[in-house]
Amino acid sequence: MDSASLHNDRNDYRGYYFLTAVVVLLLDQATKAMVSRTIPLYDSVPIVPRFFSITHVLNPGAAFSLFAESSSHYTTAALIIFSVAVLAVVGVTLWKSTSGFTSTALALSFIMGGALGNLLDRIRLGSVVDFLAFTLGTYHWPDFNIADSAIVLGCLLLITDVLNQRAEAETS
Repeated sequence: MDSASLHNDRNDYRGYYFLTAVVVLLLDQATKAMVSRTIPLYDSVPIVPRFFSITHVLNPGAAFSLFAESSSHYTTAALIIFSVAVLAVVGVTLWKSTSGFTSTALALSFIMGGALGNLLDRIRLGSVVDFLAFTLGTYHWPDFNIADSAIVLGCLLLITDVLNQRAEAETS
């Protein structure tokens, strides 16, 4: 394969990866807007009683409400800075991705889209809109959103890739 073909192939896949991130971002923002318009803040609509509800909460912290109880005025700024740094690393990594489809690049696309969705909320609102609420018995999982789901899915894909590469290296 000549250099021009490799360059064009890489650009083709880059487009899909960045398009995936944009789709995640748009889906996240659309669902958050719908929840914000239709469910009053701190209200809940049961979907499967005592198991799953659509809620409308604001999370000033990070994933799974980490740092939500922080009294520091710098928490939001620190989370924004961290998000921008992660997005820069992920963006550069995707831009430099090798030709052909890789599940690692797809994972990074999910992470990028999710991080962008939560970053936009944090910049606009100082908090992130969460709305998916699961309860099992007396345990309530911290509310989350589509962006959080995409980030977790991306991380699970990355972990799977690492484990598969390790297993392949051990059998070689």
